[in-house]
Amino acid sequence: MELTQSIKLIGIGDNGLASLLPQYATWIEESEVLIGGERLLEFFPYYIGEKITVKSSLKKLVEIIQNETRNIVILASGDPLFYGLGSYLSKKIQLEVYPHVSSIQLAFSKIGESWQDAYITSVHGRSMKGLIQKIDGHDKIALLTDAENNPSAIADYLIQFGMTEYKAFVAENLQGEHEKTGWYSLEDMKESTFAPLNVVILKRIAPSTKWSLGIADDEFSQRRPDKGLITKKEIRVLSLHAMHLEKDSTVWDIGTCTGSMAIEAAKIARDGQVFAIEKNEGDLANCIENQHKFRTDITAIHGKAPEGLETFPNPDAIFIGGTGGNMKDLLQVCCDRLNQGGLIVLNAATIENLYKALECFKELNFETSILHAQLSHNKPILGMNRFSPLNPIYIITAVRKEEKND
Repeated sequence: MELTQSIKLIGIGDNGLASLLPQYATWIEESEVLIGGERLLEFFPYYIGEKITVKSSLKKLVEIIQNETRNIVILASGDPLFYGLGSYLSKKIQLEVYPHVSSIQLAFSKIGESWQDAYITSVHGRSMKGLIQKIDGHDKIALLTDAENNPSAIADYLIQFGMTEYKAFVAENLQGEHEKTGWYSLEDMKESTFAPLNVVILKRIAPSTKWSLGIADDEFSQRRPDKGLITKKEIRVLSLHAMHLEKDSTVWDIGTCTGSMAIEAAKIARDGQVFAIEKNEGDLANCIENQHKFRTDITAIHGKAPEGLETFPNPDAIFIGGTGGNMKDLLQVCCDRLNQGGLIVLNAATIENLYKALECFKELNFETSILHAQLSHNKPILGMNRFSPLNPIYIITAVRKEEKND
């Protein structure tokens, strides 16, 4: 009877062989090829088969495994399917997975708290850009780190956004010979150094500032004395609704000014990306200040669109608050770059710009719908109330026409 190849992916702790069930240790001993990171392979100095060290290219590793006929054991830290290489390998090859306890589980066990209600994410091997809006407001947060995004760098990042209502627990070298754990204030964590292998838990110990949809205009830093260069709250809410944002949307805000639209978009698309461009340096400075106040980490650059948009990834939704007198070229770029199924929302304050926008969208084979927003606020007068109108705005929503099959 012909034997079939065995490929097993086994999770292992930082205490090496001691972390493995006897059956797992037997499988490793009886295998012919042992694959893993250099640190994990060092736990098995007397292994008699062939050792293959995992480097940066997982694609190449898959090719090696697919071309192999011998029995293989692959080693991975903790739970291989929890932000590990198992997530990638299981989609490419057929294997058996035997997880160890994850570092997150071990860290929460050290503080004696449940972790099913924690927000868990990783900054291991990825940018911290946009992290703040993902984690803001959660009671418990767990972060997988790396050498660059270490606890000190994380603390510095959080302090920039005023997230000081959290204390931090750092667990280093869990189950290893040099295990160390402890609680820190963010200021203390920023000034400390830590072992490369660590996990960070953030626990909220004071209330967080909450901002609901439609942040009051006066809360935003704005240019002085020209206060008012902002997409007003009511128009902002209507425009955001028209954009149909998803949790993971990629958004452009063109002519961001104070950043009010980009900031509120980032709070909706918390797992997505928001990119903004502004031609006035003073307004851009206010936008950056507002980002820190409202805890949104967006990419905002100085420039006059469409120049500069080539640095942004293709968007799912675009908001245009101002065209800078270059509507045709701007809309051409936006329509060309928009992802399939995406839409563009443009605010026009004049009939002339409304007409120009509709003509441009028509030439570019986009369908449009228009909401004419005429809103008023009450204003006290002689013990009574009258209504003071806001400037009327045309909110234009444009989508690519569907091609009809003959």
